[in-house]
Amino acid sequence: MSQIAIPCSTYRIQFHKGFTLDQGNDIVDYLNQLGITDLYSSPLQKASPGSTHGYDVVDHSIVNPEVGTFEKFQHLSKNLGKHNMGLLLDIVPNHMGIQNIQENPKWTDVLENGWLSVFSH
Repeated sequence: MSQIAIPCSTYRIQFHKGFTLDQGNDIVDYLNQLGITDLYSSPLQKASPGSTHGYDVVDHSIVNPEVGTFEKFQHLSKNLGKHNMGLLLDIVPNHMGIQNIQENPKWTDVLENGWLSVFSH
């Protein structure tokens, strides 16, 4: 049985199109030198275009293409692991981006079909 790691010192990163997974990966060595034990990340799911915070999710199933790809997320995660650092990923499953309804077909379906929507349960 593996031991549960308890974060000792975290560093918060707000990923968006101006600060991507690649840029987060670039500072892992520096954070490790500072003694940071865990990276605390904003949500990484696909958010409304241009989102600066990531809490306006339009698709929970994919990484926000404005911040990177699933492969870039895996690279960041592996790099953190090489430094014995953890990743705390902020996830708020009930947050939805509705600014552009075409970006969020599941929400549109709930609005159009109410309780009959397959996404309402």
